[in-house]
Amino acid sequence: MLPSFAYLRATTLAEAVRHLDRPDACLHAGGTDLLGCLRDGVLAPATVVSLAALAELKGVQETADGGVRVGAMTTLAELSENPAIRSRYPLLAQAAAAVGSPQLRNQGTVGGNLCQKPRCWYYRGQFQCARKGGDRCFAVGGENQFHCIFGGETCVYVHPSDAAPAMVALEATFRLMGPRGERRVAAGEFFVPPAEDFTRETVVEKGEILADVLLPPLRPGARSAYRKVRTRGAWDFALAGVAAVVEVEHGVVARARIVLSGVAPVPWRVRAAEEVVLGKRLDAATAARAGEAATRGARPLSRNGYKVALVRGVVEETLLSLA
Repeated sequence: MLPSFAYLRATTLAEAVRHLDRPDACLHAGGTDLLGCLRDGVLAPATVVSLAALAELKGVQETADGGVRVGAMTTLAELSENPAIRSRYPLLAQAAAAVGSPQLRNQGTVGGNLCQKPRCWYYRGQFQCARKGGDRCFAVGGENQFHCIFGGETCVYVHPSDAAPAMVALEATFRLMGPRGERRVAAGEFFVPPAEDFTRETVVEKGEILADVLLPPLRPGARSAYRKVRTRGAWDFALAGVAAVVEVEHGVVARARIVLSGVAPVPWRVRAAEEVVLGKRLDAATAARAGEAATRGARPLSRNGYKVALVRGVVEETLLSLA
């Protein structure tokens, strides 16, 4: 059963910021995550502020520097089908197309996908876990087959977004609007790991709204792909996945960004794998070594050791697809 709350439909971004700055207020974008959080008791807002009427937060436009701006209220379906995204940033189109089901992609928004709450069943259930103010993470010794193998200090959930690792790999910038005006945050610094603060998922402050995402132009020779491994071919969250961008010059990799999904509380960049491919041709041997390097530092829990092999394989296969 949903809690009682006041529902406000903002007509401008400034109005939305003003209402959101109230105590116990939260945002409504597509609502695909919000409704679940309300039913599960994760959120109990006094006020829900809708962004549905804000046309300024919707759509995909080219920018003066040759990049692209994506409004936070753009749906995942629109993002995956946009010609500019598909041609310039294919990994982002692939990541958006991998989210949930067609119904969820038609309703869910880019901003909402990036700012999802944890999907851990202990966090969503009737457990006072550390992230909800308790003194322990129940998944550490419990049902943890879908939890993290990297970065799980205090809280071992995995970040549920497919778009997030793609944004980090693309070196996107997020524009936030709040009571103190605008600020911009690099995608790689937007997500908060448990070691820094296990009570929050992003750097978004009280009253702030993720307004849009700015994608820089890719350099000539850039190739990219997103691959997601999941239990079923649709609907499920990633067991493991990878967003990869490589720039090839004179037949060898000059620059690379490799970011994992489904295995850490934040999009997990694997610099060791990047170092393996730099200056090398993307052949089978190089891809295999990069896959092995991507598993360094993994600390599987009692029931998710299989994710180590998944990471190795998904990185290797994705890099070979870019060869």
